Amino acid sequence: MQMNQVELQNLRHLIGSHETAYQKLQMYAQQATDPQIKQMFEKSAQEAKNTKQKLMSFLS
Repeated sequence: MQMNQVELQNLRHLIGSHETAYQKLQMYAQQATDPQIKQMFEKSAQEAKNTKQKLMSFLS
């Protein structure tokens, strides 16, 4: 299926947003001192990374 320019632009925006979320959550996890909070940030970061990778699969 062919994407139009608006769909492609929206997809790129979503990918960028998930990458930003991943980077921020990783940073928060590194700074966290409470093990439960650290684990929560790490899990959320991994989910953001996984979603980014799924979104990127639409580009190929």
